[in-house]
Amino acid sequence: MKLKKLLALTVLSTLGLNCFSQSRKVADRYFEEFSYIQSAKLYKDLVLIKGDSSQHVLSRLAESYYNNSDTDKAEIWYQKLISNFNEKVEEKHLFKYAQALRSNGKYKKSDSIFLKLAQSQKSSLNEELKKDSYLLDYNSQEKRIGVRNLAINTPYSDFGGFLLNGKSYFTSAVPNDSKRQKIYKWNNQPFLNIYRAEEHIQTLEGSKQDTILVLENIQKLGEPIASELHESTPVFTKDGKTVYFTRNNSEGKRARKSKKNTSNLKIYKASYVNGYWINVKELPFNNDEYSIGHPALSPDEKTLYFVSNMPGGYGQSDIYKVDIKGKDEYGEPINLGSTVNTPEKEVFPYVGNDNVLYFSSNGHLGLGLLDIFQSNIKEDGTLSSPENLGYPFNSKKDDFSFFISKNGKRGFFSSNREKGKGDDDIYSFFIYTDPPVCLQVVNGVIKNNNTNTPVDAAVIKLINSEKEIIGETVSDVSGNYIFKNIPCDNSYTITATKLDHRPSRSVISTNSKRNEEVTVNLNLTPLIIGNQIVIKPIYFDYDKSVIREDAEYELENIVTVMTNHPELVIKIESHTDSRGRSDYNRMLSDKRAKSTRDYILSRGIASNRIESAIGYGEDKPLNDCVDGKRCTEEEYQLNRRSYFYIVKGSESVEIRQEQEKKKVRKRIATKKSNFLEFLSKNLRKSGRSSRPENNKCFNNKEEDCEKVTKEVNINYKN
Repeated sequence: MKLKKLLALTVLSTLGLNCFSQSRKVADRYFEEFSYIQSAKLYKDLVLIKGDSSQHVLSRLAESYYNNSDTDKAEIWYQKLISNFNEKVEEKHLFKYAQALRSNGKYKKSDSIFLKLAQSQKSSLNEELKKDSYLLDYNSQEKRIGVRNLAINTPYSDFGGFLLNGKSYFTSAVPNDSKRQKIYKWNNQPFLNIYRAEEHIQTLEGSKQDTILVLENIQKLGEPIASELHESTPVFTKDGKTVYFTRNNSEGKRARKSKKNTSNLKIYKASYVNGYWINVKELPFNNDEYSIGHPALSPDEKTLYFVSNMPGGYGQSDIYKVDIKGKDEYGEPINLGSTVNTPEKEVFPYVGNDNVLYFSSNGHLGLGLLDIFQSNIKEDGTLSSPENLGYPFNSKKDDFSFFISKNGKRGFFSSNREKGKGDDDIYSFFIYTDPPVCLQVVNGVIKNNNTNTPVDAAVIKLINSEKEIIGETVSDVSGNYIFKNIPCDNSYTITATKLDHRPSRSVISTNSKRNEEVTVNLNLTPLIIGNQIVIKPIYFDYDKSVIREDAEYELENIVTVMTNHPELVIKIESHTDSRGRSDYNRMLSDKRAKSTRDYILSRGIASNRIESAIGYGEDKPLNDCVDGKRCTEEEYQLNRRSYFYIVKGSESVEIRQEQEKKKVRKRIATKKSNFLEFLSKNLRKSGRSSRPENNKCFNNKEEDCEKVTKEVNINYKN
């Protein structure tokens, strides 16, 4: 008796180990086929149910989530991997962990990992990570953007930047030497002034190509432009003889108040004559009862753009434009409309030489607080939908006051992002254009393998030789998809997936011909046909009913469909061919049906969702291959089959499929094809105020806010 128990335990142990190994192989197979949703489920079960926390499983689990853009879960499992294996973790996993952290907004922790990688002498990423002076701009694969915090920044608020004839003009709250320095009670800093500096281009040390913009010999613009109140955001005509700037509404040295006891903003204009600024006057459409500020000129200097909180707008502050009809003549202000303006704040407009409006907003989808956006000004004066400039111009903090030079190569933006020198800092940027690279287009059509009809809303992924997803799109109603700007002379894998369909993939190689089109058509096979879940035949070893690895792999499709549709109830039928005794075949097929059922239940499907699992042996042949007749192997094979009939819940399938189609389109609409653009997957609408953290009006009691408002309530940044 003891011997029998011992033998039984040994058999069970062996079966357990085989199943353990088998499940890992199935997970690996899905992973290698880029079916990351499926592989994540299997690896997670290996960890949580079977206790396999090996480096292989944890790294594959984290990578499955990472490759499917689920950075929250990827972060959790990368953390587990690093915690368990520390120095043994491959640098590629550390790198992806850092990227996941950055995508989740955990910049400090992410930076510490990047720093560790950069300092590692063994790291192949060493040199690249040290080049923090630029990041790739994937909107054009031929550009690099160099960003630098200017040396002239102070612990106080410094922002803006306008280039004109070798000079740069910007705004700063840096204190002067006067003992009678006035302090702005909103942020406990000196009042803002406009400064001028000489610009020059400096080559980076150790680089023959990379350059940065440097400002030197700083001077404050004196009276009559400077006053004891705020001045900021200057914009100049091309001849340098006229400047528009923002100032507090004032009478001499005193702020002029509105009926609500508020000192609003106004736009002023001055002329440059014989080396001096003279004739400062406010523009006629200013108003004591609301603010007008942040001027910007169109390239032809016939239109002035500005920001105002005047009545009738869309939000807290809107962007307007006004025609410049003559020396001191202006048309009526016109709101730019709801395409640009939102219920929140739109501020700091600037119009580039290419007739593109740049502005900051916390009402459009952004990375956080104020973000910089661009919108094309069309010939009829209407504007295109705003696009977020993305990283490195935008961060989770305030990013604003964008300026780009006429040649589109260099400029400024301002930000209070982390690792700055003070409140707001000015950042210069330089766009480098590299020699043209060979790029191609990959396109194709996704069709139903059974009906040859187009498949709408299939998700198509482009995967490089490093198994990284570098592109993701969705097929249209005609089944078409396209990837643009794909580097030549590389191997790629194209995958297509859709709910309730068997995934499809193809390996391709791009050639060396620039702008060539590579066509890759894929077919998707539906898993639900009529009242059945249809999969490929499940094979068993001769005279056995144990679920093999290839059967496990195939049965995962049943598990997936039932997971996707919790209302479904099925019944299982198993059949054999006519070889062997009919009673034995009936018994064997019944065992196989029940083994199939047990596997599905082991994958987390509730037992009440499988109505029955019955074997019918050779009783229901599909052809005349019956006892006493010799048949071909193909004819025998036709009768060896399993059916998965849907007996309940089929009406919910179509509804769920339609919901998934909409969900996929919405997700892919903002999905980008690389990590930097991938950040925009997490864009969110900010509901927080973008005022400084030390603003008493937003940190303390409401009565404190009243006190501040009665002083001078306009924060120039907001």
